[in-house]
Amino acid sequence: MNPHAKLISYLSLPLGTTITVSSNHWITAWAGLEINTLAIIPLISKSHHPRAIEATIKYFLVQAAASTLVLFSSMTNAWSTGQWDITQLTHPTASLLLTSAIAMKLGLVPFHFWFPEVLQGSSLTTALLLSTLMKFPPIAILSLTSHSLNPTLLTTMAIVSAALGGWMGLNQTQIRKILAFSSISHLGWMTIIIIYSPNLTLLTFYLYSLMTITVFLTLNTTKTLKLSTMMISWTKAPMLNATLMLVLLSLAGLPPLTGFLPKWLIIQELAKQEMTTAATIISLLSLLGLFFYLRLAYHSTITLPPNSTNHMKQWHINKPTSPPISILTSVSILLLPLSPMILASI
Repeated sequence: MNPHAKLISYLSLPLGTTITVSSNHWITAWAGLEINTLAIIPLISKSHHPRAIEATIKYFLVQAAASTLVLFSSMTNAWSTGQWDITQLTHPTASLLLTSAIAMKLGLVPFHFWFPEVLQGSSLTTALLLSTLMKFPPIAILSLTSHSLNPTLLTTMAIVSAALGGWMGLNQTQIRKILAFSSISHLGWMTIIIIYSPNLTLLTFYLYSLMTITVFLTLNTTKTLKLSTMMISWTKAPMLNATLMLVLLSLAGLPPLTGFLPKWLIIQELAKQEMTTAATIISLLSLLGLFFYLRLAYHSTITLPPNSTNHMKQWHINKPTSPPISILTSVSILLLPLSPMILASI
């Protein structure tokens, strides 16, 4: 890939995100989303592999359809109310269309079908961007319009996303697909609480992004793409794989790790809103995700596949320890004691 094109693509990603997040007008928000889409497409297709080209086409078609729905929703609302302000979304049809569009952009059920395939066709670095940075603008729009969205629809989509993300991840052997279904499951947790506490949704997204970045950077260092290679990756970097196990358990939401914090706060807020049934269901569904996180942690540290005696084992990587991975790992594991301060800030 041309270095200048690569630089333009990487600079356009924060530009589009900033435009969308800071805009009050629907047209500028839409323009930011389009800049993001056009910037990530060359990064997905840069390997010129048939799977990467297929992922690029799928991503482009889905994002184009979602952007069209965003424009249609904003024009419907402007036609009936005369308002182009994002926070003034009051028309019921426009609200329904926007919910569908944002669900399509995020990969929420029932619009989840494209996300695992696109992640599988991308490199680990591009998959990291798709799982974290590309989800921030749609979540920001959803939080700005949360007061006018349908709570029953959002709760249903959230619970089904948590169920499908956990269920579909059970039978996967490709790590990028497992992390894609993990993202769908976490999006269910973010969506269920967005009407009642948008700040809590953003906190959940920040912590999820932090842990996901750590996992992707670690996998990129050890060049691990599937479970069979993860089983022998501990011989390359034993300490890195030990910390990867802790980050995966944190992503699963096990106490006393950082990932337990957002789930704890969300269940607490749902109980305050007298949504005990929804809190119970989504908590039980998180056990499905816990299974494949435990399987990943088990494969990353404990197992070694049977090999013949003449098999050459991979040995330690002579690479210096990466400071960003060390810092991100520490934060991904040890933030739970700060929960009183974080709760007070929310």
